[in-house]
Amino acid sequence: MKNYFVLLLTILTILFSSWNSKTLNFPKLKKESKQAFTTGEKLKFSIGLGFIDAGYAEFEISPYKNDKAYYHVIGRGYSSKTVDWFFKVRDKYETIIDSSTLCPAEFIRSVEEGNASFKQHYIFDQKEQKVFDGKDTISTCAKIQDMMSCYFYARNLELKSLKKGEILTFPTFVDGETFNLKIKFLGKENIEINAGKFKALKFCPVVQKGRVFEDEESLTVWISDDYNKIPLLVKAKIWVGSIKMELIEINGNLNKIGFSK
Repeated sequence: MKNYFVLLLTILTILFSSWNSKTLNFPKLKKESKQAFTTGEKLKFSIGLGFIDAGYAEFEISPYKNDKAYYHVIGRGYSSKTVDWFFKVRDKYETIIDSSTLCPAEFIRSVEEGNASFKQHYIFDQKEQKVFDGKDTISTCAKIQDMMSCYFYARNLELKSLKKGEILTFPTFVDGETFNLKIKFLGKENIEINAGKFKALKFCPVVQKGRVFEDEESLTVWISDDYNKIPLLVKAKIWVGSIKMELIEINGNLNKIGFSK
């Protein structure tokens, strides 16, 4: 059970992608004319493992110590009361994002899953292209992201020019290393979930063989086709069955939501 919660939270915050440690580059897309989010946005997702109500994930954007120059994004993942009986999960992810560049200044991760727990704390020096992990200073690249900030950076890209099959690549710092985050655009769809009917953009990860997923479209994510670019639905097929993560609550969205008829 542990690996599935970690997987789902990582999936959401990094736009549900996988890793490749070769060339590093950003997608050649323009910045959106309208900002995608602001302080006060709150999102809540239900997580299901097969027929089991497994837990929830929540994300909230706040000002950082009342400093408008930074966003403080907090993500929480926790198991349902039923799952708590045999495997309690209480995870917390935080990223401090520069509001002008949308690059991270700090990332904090606190994981409590069953009898296991660990913490990570990274300080980003974007000017010097380095990351301090509490012990070592690690060289990285320009505009490096963490596993949460990457998604918020991507939300502010203009995606209307994307063509089906096009791949976006983002350099991202995860577990002490810099990786490429790769996402393939699969096209547009209208979808219906508990939160309503939405116009959506559909993506899948560019996966590596031998990972949890058998092929690229074993994991699919839909985000709102509007200026908000909010995650709506994730479906994943794994060897023990299926995982589903679905938006159930949205508050504080900056722009009009792209509902479908």
